[in-house]
Amino acid sequence: MPAGEPGAVPASESGSVPASESGAVPASESGAVPATTGILLAAGAGTRLGKGPKALLPYRGVTLVEHLAGVLLAGGCTDVIVVLGSEAETVRAGTLLPGCRTVVNPRWATGLGSSLQCGVATAAPLENVLVALVDQPGVNAELIRRLRKQHQDGRITAAGYSDASGRLRRGHPVLFDADLAREAAAAASADTGARSYLRAHSFLLDTIDCSDLGTGQDIDTPADLPLLDQSSR
Repeated sequence: MPAGEPGAVPASESGSVPASESGAVPASESGAVPATTGILLAAGAGTRLGKGPKALLPYRGVTLVEHLAGVLLAGGCTDVIVVLGSEAETVRAGTLLPGCRTVVNPRWATGLGSSLQCGVATAAPLENVLVALVDQPGVNAELIRRLRKQHQDGRITAAGYSDASGRLRRGHPVLFDADLAREAAAAASADTGARSYLRAHSFLLDTIDCSDLGTGQDIDTPADLPLLDQSSR
């Protein structure tokens, strides 16, 4: 994704793992699912798409930001923080986000790293943090619930999607333990987001197969606009 676009770890650049290596112990086997703050990164200008902020793209009778914020709430996030940037006041005026908080990243144009930092700084300090992207309309509430249930204390849990070769590729959303979310945000810079942090801490990462729930595709260029006409699985 280009600088300023939402996201922390582009799926196409995040590597792949065999499905057998996802190996997380479900939270349901070790106690109650911890409280989770959802951070929806929606600050980008949508430059490559050429249609203004992706947050305002229409989807199922609402905007993408409204749809994805609702998905995070329906998936069990106890708090949802929507990080805005480009045309923030226009986005606020044109959307309804009940049950969510919005925060404006004044440095959104420096890259997605600052939006991640802005969202994590706003989150409750003891809650796990799930980072989602506003340009992935296929993410649904069941996928969010799966990540939360499979998450292990002290680790990072990412959605994985099978590619054409059958390999499981890491994508979004990504769920961080509370302390690890702050470490990842502190290490984030410019357009790399948490990518470098995740690579350096791959031993803490569990990739959960979500291929039955979606493809992990995002809307980046005009060629991706048909995704807005498809229903998530």
